[in-house]
Amino acid sequence: MVIYSINDLEKLSGVKAHTIRIWEKRYGVIIPKRTKTNIRFYQDSDLQLLLNVAFLNKRGLKISKIACLSKAEIKARVAEHTEVHEKFEDQLDALTLAMFEFDEYNFNKILDHNIKQKGFGTTMMEVIYPLLDKISVMWIAGSIKNVHESFITQIVKRKILIAIESLKIEKSIKKKKYLIYLPKKENHELSLFFLEFVLKEHGFNVLNIGMGIISEDIIEASQVFKPDYIFTIINESYEGKALQDYIDKVLDANKNTHLLITGYQVSQQRNQNTERCTYFNSLFEVMDFIKEKPYVNH
Repeated sequence: MVIYSINDLEKLSGVKAHTIRIWEKRYGVIIPKRTKTNIRFYQDSDLQLLLNVAFLNKRGLKISKIACLSKAEIKARVAEHTEVHEKFEDQLDALTLAMFEFDEYNFNKILDHNIKQKGFGTTMMEVIYPLLDKISVMWIAGSIKNVHESFITQIVKRKILIAIESLKIEKSIKKKKYLIYLPKKENHELSLFFLEFVLKEHGFNVLNIGMGIISEDIIEASQVFKPDYIFTIINESYEGKALQDYIDKVLDANKNTHLLITGYQVSQQRNQNTERCTYFNSLFEVMDFIKEKPYVNH
């Protein structure tokens, strides 16, 4: 069982601890449990209720009115507001609620609305990635479990694959070629698939060879595919080991290829851009690089 302090609730809900205490004492919205030594704590159900209450309060419903509603009525009111969201924070709250309740219908409904209005790429950058950032904070705080993360990952993965399949791709020997992959210990599959979508959307030839790839696999694939660029993410792998040795090995085996790398280890080891290797501090920088590159070889 995961338990939370009032400070945990503040971080996860965005509601100040002082406000939470007022809602408890004045309106009885949430009733904390207490340890044998009289220390207050909260459970998953309390966090979920607080998220619902905060969501309705942001939508203009007074806390005094919310306090008169049953938990079922609060949940029903929240459902009424999840069809269309004008404010980003409301969308994030609604998606978080859907995650806690494993409500695939509402989660899909919110994402599909955004995709229809903004397009898939913008939805990924403005909605899904901020949600994943929020989840990573909640993971550190111990407020979500593996099953919550898996719930979101599977839905988003399906969305990306559908978006890739919907692209009209024409084969051409003039298109620049990108070979993309993840080394062992790297599990950012959503980012890899999204990169595949962005590259193909911009008209590039893409070979995604997947996760858990060793340098020998890259060399073998490159000999056949002959990429202009090789892209990867280095977060967990090469921690405590020289990343430059790995980079040199990849480049030595691919004389006519430019290596593109992003991830935590890039910033940690302070690698500098070279003639055949470019480092990125974020996925946003990668997107900018792709947009600036010419469409075809010359």
